[in-house]
Amino acid sequence: MLIKTVAAALFGACMHAALAQPASAPSAGPHRALYMYQGADRDAKVIAGAKKEKQVVVYTSLNTKDSVPITQAFEKKYGVKVELWRSSSEKVLQRAVIEARAGRFVVDAFELNGPELEAIYREGLLEEFYSPHFKSLPPAAFPKHRHYAADRFNFFTIAYNTNLVKPSEVPNSYEDLAHPRWTGRIGIEASDTDWFASIVRFMGEEKGLALFRKIAQQKPQLRTGHTLMAGLVASGEIPLAATIYNHNAERLAVTGAPVKWKALTPTFGRPNGVAVAKRTDRPHAALLFADFMLSPEGQELIKKVNRVPASTAIDTNLNKFPYEMIDPVIVLDEAQKWEKIWSELFLRGQAIKKEAD
Repeated sequence: MLIKTVAAALFGACMHAALAQPASAPSAGPHRALYMYQGADRDAKVIAGAKKEKQVVVYTSLNTKDSVPITQAFEKKYGVKVELWRSSSEKVLQRAVIEARAGRFVVDAFELNGPELEAIYREGLLEEFYSPHFKSLPPAAFPKHRHYAADRFNFFTIAYNTNLVKPSEVPNSYEDLAHPRWTGRIGIEASDTDWFASIVRFMGEEKGLALFRKIAQQKPQLRTGHTLMAGLVASGEIPLAATIYNHNAERLAVTGAPVKWKALTPTFGRPNGVAVAKRTDRPHAALLFADFMLSPEGQELIKKVNRVPASTAIDTNLNKFPYEMIDPVIVLDEAQKWEKIWSELFLRGQAIKKEAD
């Protein structure tokens, strides 16, 4: 119990320091030249070095059902072993920070939610890198400092049960969610404060908050978990979900479930990115793993498990609409403000329970 308490206290202190201070340009690490190398022999050099290193340690929030097939394909192609440690984004962040503060640099690469990657960047644990596959990524895939790149997106869309919602009733705007017909019939994921904050900021605080007060008066059903929410819509327990990842709805739709999703304007996405560790004994393997995740092969594997690949070279209906990115910097710096408002609107002031995945 004492060890857990000390670890929690250390983590809290680290995060307070990381999130309270604005991000500044960190100093270059020992592998910067390799990570940014763009010579003609770049790919061959990275592969040869990774084979000598033999292994890459990756921390990820991607569930094992989806991440293991990807890492197996990487191992088969390059003969480099992947040691995968998977947990929630918050726990990955916690582990990375605590290990680094203890002088243990175990992890080589990350595949993680954008806000947590931003926090790790602020701790000075990431290094900027180059990949030839950057050319196929949209501008929204990169933060300004370019210390990570999105390999997949989670897009917030609505989803509805086609047996319970008539085509004429399907909302065409967020304002439509405040229609009296939706009283008690809307589901909202209980921790989607970044989606909420992004829409309010986009609309303007006065107009945005007025809309969400109306939606709160509709007595929406709050649930924790986007996968759970999709299942509840498919089963008919909740006719319409206001915040659902469109890939979760798509997974059910392709199996014949009575579910359809729709992107409203503005549609916001949460980036999930890949990054390389600044301090590692296996920099070639780290870079090779990042390359693979952003490559057509890696992006097709992401598409195969009905997630949304970031690459514009991969054809999928899951990103064929205008979208905006949730800014991880804004999420971190303003989290306390938006979580307080959200809790007062939808949770009766109770603490927000974060989704595990």
